[in-house]
Amino acid sequence: MTRDWVYVDELAEHVGDTVALKGWVYQKRSSGKIRFLVLRDGSGLLQCVAGVKDVPPETFEALDRVTLESSVVIRGTVRKDDRAPGGFELGLTHFTILHQAAEYPVQPKEHGVEFLFDNRHLYLRSRTPHAILRIRNEVVQGCRDFFYQRNFVLIDSPILTPNACEGTSTLFETPYFDATAYLTQSGQLYLEPACMAFGRVYCFGPTFRAEKSKTRRHLTEFWMIEPEVAFLELPGLLELAEEFISYIVGRALDRCKEELKVVERDTGLLEKVLPPFPRITYAEASRILTAPEAQAKMREAGAPAFAEGNDFGGFDETVLTQKFERPVMVTHWPAEIKAFYMQPDPADPSKALCVDVLAPEGYGEIIGGSQRIHDHDLLLARIREHNLPVEAFQWYLDIRKYGTVPHSGFGMGIERCVTWITGISHLREAIPYPRQINRIYP
Repeated sequence: MTRDWVYVDELAEHVGDTVALKGWVYQKRSSGKIRFLVLRDGSGLLQCVAGVKDVPPETFEALDRVTLESSVVIRGTVRKDDRAPGGFELGLTHFTILHQAAEYPVQPKEHGVEFLFDNRHLYLRSRTPHAILRIRNEVVQGCRDFFYQRNFVLIDSPILTPNACEGTSTLFETPYFDATAYLTQSGQLYLEPACMAFGRVYCFGPTFRAEKSKTRRHLTEFWMIEPEVAFLELPGLLELAEEFISYIVGRALDRCKEELKVVERDTGLLEKVLPPFPRITYAEASRILTAPEAQAKMREAGAPAFAEGNDFGGFDETVLTQKFERPVMVTHWPAEIKAFYMQPDPADPSKALCVDVLAPEGYGEIIGGSQRIHDHDLLLARIREHNLPVEAFQWYLDIRKYGTVPHSGFGMGIERCVTWITGISHLREAIPYPRQINRIYP
């Protein structure tokens, strides 16, 4: 790409050179006959300095007049300066305002959460969301690289589907010509036929849950990455999940050092995320949660008491993970509270061969996965037990007729993973434009 300017993240190659940069005014201040301006261009921040004798009078006047977030072109000499943001400084000689911005609403002061998210389209320019979304970008690229390097094939599952994946209560319904369609809850069902064609596959895309939830762990639209592997059973799936999580965390630690500093993340905790992860069964987790110590914590927090046989609530997950410094894998859940497609444990059919991976520090479930039912008649029986329309799942049943094999997969929500890695408190900060029960603007 031919261009007549450089980016801030390229300045190490231009120390001593006179260069042009294009961007927006992030900060400005004056000190007597010197003007300081911080430019941001998306790749980094650059402090620019101009003395009254270094530039023409009209340029000095423009430096006084320019407003925050105005778009500008600057020119000057690059100097190494470890005290400056980004480690470089520009001795400014030329300055042109491309567009003088109106008074910018997001100021360096305390704003309420609703104000910031009503102005999310502008708030993205601020330092903290900028750092979080750069970490998200690295996590997403790391996910793709992990599977590409292991010869997985990307399969784009449809977003519009004729049926539910995990029950009908959390589906968004939409007209589809003369029929009804639903926004997908997961790409998994369409991956299973693909893994019979390619062996190792994954999908990555938006998913939708119509849960009327206002907790910090829920969004109505989120992005999920889901691998599926033929001939893989639960033990191999656990190894794949812990290898995947360790790779993603290590990648963020390696490539997002500055961004993790911006969000003030304790990276020492992330450095402990190495395989093998602790593994406990649902029964063992239940014993932990029903112990007097755990029950006392729940009463103190005003959280509902856990009862064996139930799914975990957010506080239950927090209590469980307090005992571990790495993600913990909870396996062999009661089949009756899990999805219809999960393979029963041959040793105890009341349990499913499945796993929930819970992040430490109280961040909850980041991965859910299982071995899938590969027997046609058993799957048909489970579909009927769950009162799902058999005709809508006929194609899904078909793959159990033609060379069926054991196969397994999991799903990881990108936002939950990013929330944990960055150490932030709410999923809404881990996606550019959050969609929640009470938010669809902007």
